[in-house]
This record gives sequence, structure tokens and C-alpha cells, in this order.
Amino acid sequence: MAIVDITVIPVGTASPSVSWYVAELHKFLQQYEGSIKYELTAMSTLIEGDLKELLKIVQQLHELPFEKGAQRVCTNIRIDDRRDKDLTMEQKVKSVQQKL
Repeated sequence: MAIVDITVIPVGTASPSVSWYVAELHKFLQQYEGSIKYELTAMSTLIEGDLKELLKIVQQLHELPFEKGAQRVCTNIRIDDRRDKDLTMEQKVKSVQQKL
């Protein structure tokens, strides 16, 4: 299982606010409930699941602002793909919390 940290940034929109676009991205992600987990953070969205499926979703998330009228989109992704043991967002946070 992999975790992807994704930030989709529509550029050149009518407003400096992007919360509407972020909400649209999360509406899109709702269709994958049950096959992936996702979490909105203040600066990005985390998605967890099978890497092949996540990469397809990342491409769709990148395209979505174009479909909503954006003329330019910058997308940043980070992938955490640990294969020696199961990895979840909750386990990563819990591991750090136990050390505090």
C-alpha cells in the first residue's frame, strides 16, 4: 500500500482562493471511498491505496481543474511506497505520537 501527498494548484484563476477547486477534487475522490482512503490537510490531500490505482487517480485530479475552466495547473506529488510492511497514514502518525 502506498501513500500519495498531492497538491493541485490551478494558476491564473479569477481569484487567489482555490478552496472551490479543492472541494471539487474531494467530491471527485468520494467515488473511490472503499477502495482508497483520503484525507484533506491544510496544505494538501493525502491518498492511500494501491500505487497503480493512486497514479491513475493523480492524473485525473490533475486534469479536473482544466475541466473546471483553469488554463494552467501545477501539481506536486510525493509518494511513500514502503514494501517491507503494510503502511497506513494512521500507523505513521501513531508511530510518531508514541515517541513524543
